[in-house]
Amino acid sequence: MKAFEKLTKVWKIKELRNKILFILALLVVFRFAAHIPIPGVDVENLRNFFASNEILGMLNVFTGGAMTNFSVVMLGLGPYITASIIFQLLTMVVPQLEAIQKEPDGQKKINQWTRYLCVPLAITQSWATIGLLQKTGQGIVGDLTTLEWVTSISLITGGCIFLMWIGELISEKKVGNGVSLLIFAGIIAGIPTAIQQTFATFDMSKLPVIIGFLVIAVITIVGIVYITEAQRKIPISYARQIRGNRVYGGTTSHLPLKINQAGVIPIIFAISLVLIPPIIGQYLASNEGWVGAMGTYVVDLFNNQWFYAFIYFTLVVAFTYFYTAVIFHPDQIAENLQKHGGFIPGIRPGKNTAEYLHKISNRILLTGALFLGIIAILPLILRGLAGGGFASLAIGGTSLLIVVSVAIETVKQIDSQITVREYENL
Repeated sequence: MKAFEKLTKVWKIKELRNKILFILALLVVFRFAAHIPIPGVDVENLRNFFASNEILGMLNVFTGGAMTNFSVVMLGLGPYITASIIFQLLTMVVPQLEAIQKEPDGQKKINQWTRYLCVPLAITQSWATIGLLQKTGQGIVGDLTTLEWVTSISLITGGCIFLMWIGELISEKKVGNGVSLLIFAGIIAGIPTAIQQTFATFDMSKLPVIIGFLVIAVITIVGIVYITEAQRKIPISYARQIRGNRVYGGTTSHLPLKINQAGVIPIIFAISLVLIPPIIGQYLASNEGWVGAMGTYVVDLFNNQWFYAFIYFTLVVAFTYFYTAVIFHPDQIAENLQKHGGFIPGIRPGKNTAEYLHKISNRILLTGALFLGIIAILPLILRGLAGGGFASLAIGGTSLLIVVSVAIETVKQIDSQITVREYENL
């Protein structure tokens, strides 16, 4: 009933309704673009290759099937995410970039440089992907002329830039993060096909396993919602101030620190990086000599489920701490509290407050980071226990985490816009 009332409110607010319809239209454009193929590719052989390759199969999920269609948006937002990771790392280690970011328009400059870096990354990745498919020996991509190479790389790079632009248009509407929503749409688009395949290969012997996974999925969703919403409330008191005949302050409040402040971004970052070594390894494995042997070794290493799970888990935990350090600034919070006469009871304002907030944040962040890491590798463990008949479960936990987290984030932003407009009406 509450959901229906909320939808009614959204529909009645013209500005918010137009924003949501605009975003839905952009997502439709994305899905349409995901089915525009690059010429000169045997799509049937390509789909068979992806079905037999777990690593590329995971990559295909996050492009909404655009890889198996060899479409103009086959790279998804991978190059843009990689460029963002590079600049966020550089901002933390290069003092000049850190100083630029703190300027009034500094973040705009960083964002613009990120877009510039996305272009060469997209060109490199499109060239490597076509080269990889040529070397599979399965007749997916034949010999290309120089003009066909340039045309294909230009189309794929243009598709990546097009998606980046769509993502920024969505973010500007403040109804969800554009990058997250595009990945969300790509995952949701693959659900009907997954359900169809499940029923097509269904037999009664698998029924207990399927029921068990459904129960685990429900428990996982509850856990994701709980951790996403969980927060530590830091008590804040405001000193009483007398101005003229009026008394200000003297109130108490709290500062909410989320257990998982980074949201779904660490998962997206971790996926972007964990897929790079095996893809490079597959490209090198088709060569002869020590280069081919090294490529084969890397592929075999990442095909080891326990090694892959360890790397994936480590990256998720590391990126959770990394991204929280990017978005959470205890020094600025402590400074703002001191300016407005606020303080944490028992903690001195200024540096001591910043250190206290940093300490508390690291403590609660450990729970959030471990939770994200466990959710990410849980399907790998379950698949190992249930057997190889459920290969698609390798992406289930990650997909579920992204879908639920993005849905919660989007609903919250919609709620905040509804609240703002209700105050304006009052």
